Amino acid sequence: MNRHAITTRAIAITAAGVAAAFAGCTQETQNEIGRAVRNWTGTNGILEVYAGDKLVKRFMKIDKLTTATGTKSDEPRPYRFGYGVLDADFDGTPDPGGKQIYFEFSDYSTSYIFYESPR
Repeated sequence: MNRHAITTRAIAITAAGVAAAFAGCTQETQNEIGRAVRNWTGTNGILEVYAGDKLVKRFMKIDKLTTATGTKSDEPRPYRFGYGVLDADFDGTPDPGGKQIYFEFSDYSTSYIFYESPR
């Protein structure tokens, strides 16, 4: 076999092994792996927070939202957090000179929509 054929075969064997290992994972483990890949690649998300039917905050350029976990228990906490650029005037573009800022919100009492930017 030539060098190219050996490399191609090694890649195919590795891909088959990864696929077999992934298929043997539980659904939750597969979901965690999927989230890790999305977190690594980024999503350019937008978070809109509402008070009733009124938009009150918009954060843009969010790469991920994270569910908080307990420090000692490692149990999920009822809030999420992330970093984004504020869109204070709601014009659909990050504020000029805007920097990434930290935010958090409750899963219980906050009406929100998180979506990938269409731009």
